[in-house]
Amino acid sequence: MSTITATPTRTTATRLGLLALGLAGWSVVSIAQAATREGFDILVHPLSQLSTGDLGWLQITNFVVAGLLVVVGAGGLRTALRGTPGGVWVPRLVAAAGVGLAAAGVLVMDPGNGFPVGAPTGVTTMSWHALGHMVAGTLSFTTLIAACLVLGRHFTRGGRRDLAVVSRTAGLALVVGWGWAMTGGVAGTLTLAVGAVAAMVWIAVVALRLRRGV
Repeated sequence: MSTITATPTRTTATRLGLLALGLAGWSVVSIAQAATREGFDILVHPLSQLSTGDLGWLQITNFVVAGLLVVVGAGGLRTALRGTPGGVWVPRLVAAAGVGLAAAGVLVMDPGNGFPVGAPTGVTTMSWHALGHMVAGTLSFTTLIAACLVLGRHFTRGGRRDLAVVSRTAGLALVVGWGWAMTGGVAGTLTLAVGAVAAMVWIAVVALRLRRGV
């Protein structure tokens, strides 16, 4: 990992930013809700659908707060990776992913497929905010994938081929999971969730590793 020389103020700000990114918590809160919300089935419902219903505010808040933390954390990445391969684009891509995540919280997905309990089954008319949610999700997923792949280059150039493999695997997990979901594959909501969690958790791990060297 890279080592930087910085003033105490910059070092503190960088460490706080990396900590924010490492602890954004999007995955943990989403998984906890998926396991406890009545009527939610990860094999049928995407995690974004947790934003609907009486308790939807929990997932809305989760997306918005986590997205803002990711944007803040991208600033820490910018300093920690300065002068290294990928040091310009990784922070930009992570920041864009955070913007997409926060926007996905504001633009709520429509109820459907029986969730929340009592919602109609099957395909319903898509609202403007559900369409906006899809656009925000596309931004977040695309930039997360790219960030993981650029991190793969960063680690390869730094002689850490093991971490490069993990980075690329995390990005490809989201590519495959998202692609399978978009083609209507069986349990596509699950594969998408696994891919998104893998990519986001790896970005968080990288941030916490970098924090130790700042």
